[in-house]
Amino acid sequence: MATERHETWADDISQLDSQALQVLRAEGRLTAQALLLASVERVNASGVNAVATLNPEAWAMAEASDHRQRAGRLLSPLDGIPLLVKDNINTGDQMPTTAGALALAGCRAPADAALVRRLRRAGVVLLGKANLTEWANWMAHHMPNGYSSVGGQVMNPHGPGLWDVGGSSSGSGAAVAAGLATLAVGTETSGSILSPASSNGIVGVKPTVGLISRRGIAPISWSQDTAGPMTRTVEDAARLLEVLAGRDRGDQATWAAPPVPSYTAGLARDALVGRRLGVPRRGYWECLSGSRRAAAEQALAAAEKLGATLVDVDLPTWDDMPGLEVLRYEFKPALNAYLARRPEVPTHSLAEVIRFNRAHAATALAHGQAVLLASEGTRGDLTEQAYWAARRDDLRCSRTEGIDRALAAEQLDALVFVGAMGAGIAAKAGYPSVTVPAGATAEGEPLGLTFTGTAWSEAHLLAMAFAYEQGTQARLVPKLPR
Repeated sequence: MATERHETWADDISQLDSQALQVLRAEGRLTAQALLLASVERVNASGVNAVATLNPEAWAMAEASDHRQRAGRLLSPLDGIPLLVKDNINTGDQMPTTAGALALAGCRAPADAALVRRLRRAGVVLLGKANLTEWANWMAHHMPNGYSSVGGQVMNPHGPGLWDVGGSSSGSGAAVAAGLATLAVGTETSGSILSPASSNGIVGVKPTVGLISRRGIAPISWSQDTAGPMTRTVEDAARLLEVLAGRDRGDQATWAAPPVPSYTAGLARDALVGRRLGVPRRGYWECLSGSRRAAAEQALAAAEKLGATLVDVDLPTWDDMPGLEVLRYEFKPALNAYLARRPEVPTHSLAEVIRFNRAHAATALAHGQAVLLASEGTRGDLTEQAYWAARRDDLRCSRTEGIDRALAAEQLDALVFVGAMGAGIAAKAGYPSVTVPAGATAEGEPLGLTFTGTAWSEAHLLAMAFAYEQGTQARLVPKLPR
């Protein structure tokens, strides 16, 4: 009978947001422990391979939250809510932090990442670690989204084996869409939150670089890396962002961040009324075809119906910028510094990771390691003139002649893209984006509409995304086997 009860809970609550779950708890109809059991049962039954490892300490965390609930002393609106962190984010507990790499398999980080400390202070239940694309998709050319040597292949719950799951925060996106966890934290260097959020039909927030500390996260790029919320609703994304954001003396990028506002306070159903949204068709929207284009145009029409004015704008395209050169140069010194702070791992530099992979090629190199080799070929101290030239050109194209110019010239409130199509220019600028479910193609592939703005504009982007979400109710719930 107990098992049947838990399955019923899983069916009833798997798609609820944190606010609805807290109402059930306040009414005495749900406990954090029952919510945790339901999540674990969904993980084991889902078949999407989104979770790398479950947290053996999760039960104690849920039990402590129930004690706080009974005493009327919840630590935050997210106290007791199950959350997954991507498996490149350190947790100083019994869970390994592997970045999906065999070289780190089974290795436990010595301390929590800065953002994990914030999560613990908010009382969330750390359900476990989410699978990801190995090394956050900075390892090999044509690495499948959601694949790693440690975790295998993550599946899109809307069509396992049919639709791309997105990368590299694929496990985070699939798990939230499938109702395995209410919340997840992903990371992005260029598209790794926006892509799986759009592909799995959920909300993803890629914040301004420096809004959330990166200390304790396996890196790619000091100039582009960030963590961010992945949730089913914009309101939950805003709640989670309020927990994650804040300055950290261990991450200099956060020192320039303004005080964290209440992102939930600014959410309004009419936030699109009178807003001017830039639509960069050349090199972006014009690349769409078939039913994806038709669905995207419907998404734009919905924004217009909700009160927005659409303005065609011109932006630099990927061909106008120096590709991934900045990442190629920044990865080696960033990874070497990260591995030096993990004494428990067998590899302490990029060179050692490459040698380890060669020694275990049958299992570690299913798709090669060409990208790792390219980064290892740099000096590793960021002294190359080519690096500084690429960084200068990235900022010029993405900011001065890109997002900032377009916003100012047309007096725009934001730019809008389909899914992660604009992720590259926003990533190079270090600017924020919020993607929100916008329905699906005629074949059933989920589609997201992404709002992008200038630095520290998260509150405005979330408000517009909330208005779009509430006005369209476009999120689709995947049908998984029971």
